[in-house]
Amino acid sequence: MSGICGWFDPDRRDAANGSVEAMAAVLARFDASPVRAASASWGAVAVAGRETDADLYQDHERLVLVQGRARWSDERFAEAGRRDGFARSIAQGYAENGAEVLKRLAGSFSLAILDRASRKALLATDRMGTRSLCYSADARKLVFGSTLDAISAHPGSGGRIRRQAIYDYVHFHIIPSPGTVYLDRYRLAPGTFLEWDSGNARAAPYWTAQFVEHEERAFPALKEEFLALVRKSVAEAAEAGSTGAFLSGGTDSSTVTGMLRQVTGEAPRSYSIGFDAEGFDEIGYARIAARRFDARHKEYYVTPEDVVRAIPRIAQAHDQPFGNSSAVPTYYCAKLAREDGVDTLLGGDGGDELFGGNARYATQYLYSLYSDLPQPLRRGVLEPVLAMLPEVGIVGKARRYMAHASLPMPARYELYNLLQRLGPKTVFTSGFLEAVSPAAPALQMEQAYRSTNADSLINRMLALDFKYTLADNDLPKVVRSSELAGVEVRFPFLHDEIVAFSARLAPDLKLRRARLRYFFKKALQDFLPPEIIRKSKHGFGLPFGRWLQTHQPLRELAFDSLADLRTRHIVSAQFIDRLTGVHVKSHADYYGTMVWILMMLEQWLRQHRVSV
Repeated sequence: MSGICGWFDPDRRDAANGSVEAMAAVLARFDASPVRAASASWGAVAVAGRETDADLYQDHERLVLVQGRARWSDERFAEAGRRDGFARSIAQGYAENGAEVLKRLAGSFSLAILDRASRKALLATDRMGTRSLCYSADARKLVFGSTLDAISAHPGSGGRIRRQAIYDYVHFHIIPSPGTVYLDRYRLAPGTFLEWDSGNARAAPYWTAQFVEHEERAFPALKEEFLALVRKSVAEAAEAGSTGAFLSGGTDSSTVTGMLRQVTGEAPRSYSIGFDAEGFDEIGYARIAARRFDARHKEYYVTPEDVVRAIPRIAQAHDQPFGNSSAVPTYYCAKLAREDGVDTLLGGDGGDELFGGNARYATQYLYSLYSDLPQPLRRGVLEPVLAMLPEVGIVGKARRYMAHASLPMPARYELYNLLQRLGPKTVFTSGFLEAVSPAAPALQMEQAYRSTNADSLINRMLALDFKYTLADNDLPKVVRSSELAGVEVRFPFLHDEIVAFSARLAPDLKLRRARLRYFFKKALQDFLPPEIIRKSKHGFGLPFGRWLQTHQPLRELAFDSLADLRTRHIVSAQFIDRLTGVHVKSHADYYGTMVWILMMLEQWLRQHRVSV
């Protein structure tokens, strides 16, 4: 796996000579990525991955490391980078501007600057969080790595589990940044830096999305700019390596595949995953897109046996519990590409969150029609009238709609949260709940929602999803699954110029009433096949709950994992019994999600040999 790592102890009290190589070895353990390192008595940095994607600089007082596809927006520094190397130009920029230099960087990157003379260090990750970066800091030392596992390889690093993170995982199915599964370790949020100054650590954003909600531009001009930006982004992403594309058959992956053909002038290589399960297999749409763009297309049907083999590897590859089951088909799709000679895949991630493609956006719009009504009309007329009528038929539906719509955002999101529907007291043991705050996830989401620089409902939801859906969930899923297969992944839709274009797009061009992706689909209606323009979103969803019913080895792995989990006194034994004995049989797809979440928690604890 690619990534960076290192440590900084300006007073030279750390007997950690050689530890950076051990840290880097953790990053490279799945694909034997080449490792480069630079060290001094007071600090060290290392990088695992392609030499073309990283740059190191060292002098007697500084160590600088950058990985990814960063670029300067400042021509003076860009020229210095071409002349002296990118890492050295970053050192120059930091010497002149401090952390403000980050505002002049764009692209996908993670970086570290260790400066013994000033006793300062700077860590940063890119605006959309495509490159993970974690750290542990105290009064004398800073340790960092692209994964928490790399930090664990540094001598003296603690490994105590944060119990609140376990609760948050079951709630979100991931552990949101800046917290992690470990006490005293943190993950940088998108567009955020950490500055360590003589033992004092400060994390702060250097970039947040700035939405412009009232800019009026003619559709032809917007379409022309948008298509040009997508073409440019795909061209840049395909510059190096043997490149192919994930192809689910949705609008995003189909657009990337089609643009790959345009910019290379060759038949693109595309890869899809199917399932032999009704309602889950959408490979037919991928074939439509492949025919449209004359792709050299390959497919693989994931089986329950594949899932059994992949589960321990997926749990081992993630540095903290991770519950997105589509990590499995993503891994097999990337593996298919690697076996075909591809070392770089382009993903369509980000399109939904930039242009309004998630179904919940339409749902929340429909709720807003009621919540935006004047309170005197709602509480003085509509609600009293409906309260007098019997709660049957359409009246019952109307009362439920009003009850849901009366909740403020983002609390309305929790209506569909599996843990909240089941009830924390039902799922967890009383002893575990005494040590955590069940209200913490909602408070965290509320803070993130209120801090967005947007007025419209759709842009507030998009900004929230930049963090929770993209940076904390989908990007780690695709990156880790691809790296596990030996493939690098890039995300053309997350190009800074496309993100900026989206931020200037009028809200009703993203969500027009309840119509999702209004501008996106209209701009691409002559480019994509009509069947794909019209289709609903699906992706690489895994029929795990259904296969639990029919595949004995998968069922044994899942239920044995839950049996071991019950001995940890986190999840109620009564709930596990009811989940495996009643719930999964009655509603396999719905309750199968909770089986997966709990199974992957136990698998992660087991693979990483930690206890709670």
